[in-house]
Amino acid sequence: MDRMLYVAMSGARETLIAQGNASNNLANANTTGFLADLNQFRSMPVFGPGHPTRVYALDERPQTDFTHGTITQTGRDLDVAVKGGGWIAVQARDGGEAYTRRGDLQIDPNGVLTTGDGLPVMGNSGPIALPPFDAINIGADGTISIRPQGAPPSELAVIDRIKLVAPAFDQMIKGPDGLMRLKDGTEAPAAFEQRLVSGALESSNVNIVNEMVDMIELSRRFEMQIKLMKTAEETAASAASVVKPV
Repeated sequence: MDRMLYVAMSGARETLIAQGNASNNLANANTTGFLADLNQFRSMPVFGPGHPTRVYALDERPQTDFTHGTITQTGRDLDVAVKGGGWIAVQARDGGEAYTRRGDLQIDPNGVLTTGDGLPVMGNSGPIALPPFDAINIGADGTISIRPQGAPPSELAVIDRIKLVAPAFDQMIKGPDGLMRLKDGTEAPAAFEQRLVSGALESSNVNIVNEMVDMIELSRRFEMQIKLMKTAEETAASAASVVKPV
């Protein structure tokens, strides 16, 4: 009975984890530049003294879905979308460099260029800070030009250039904060051949229909495992009553 109970218990626990992954994908279906997390189950033997006679279910996130979302024109000067397989370098909340395709850029009260979730965008020598301006333009190569406040229309000043990178997908891993980093912990070099689409945003690549189907399947799987646990309990009780001394 313990084998049946252990398999059902571990399966129910891992199914809840998978439901959390699917829920996170659904919650970010409208998040700019979000890349969905893939999910899979496999059986793992329980190793210990003697032969591994028990197995448990394991849910794991093997990789991120690197399929790009749809690029939609917005006409907003600070919106950018990354072409191809490139990434925008940002300063993560831990102070290190990370990478995202979220291009709904903002300017914070200190004049720092940030992503929509408040992460500073990296330039040639660190986070990009902008002086007061009347107009701004972000070029296809990431170059940021402004018309300083009060200056004539013909006067433009180049401030910095957004750092774009393009490491191989198999070298990258998504962290708990949703940002991509290199697996070896290093910083990716700037990829000057990468290009941006100004006045546009990339949508999330989450397929809502597929995620909803997965949620329904996981819910049914969880119910089945709970029933299996109940069956194991009832079988153990029946066996105990058979061998109980009269």
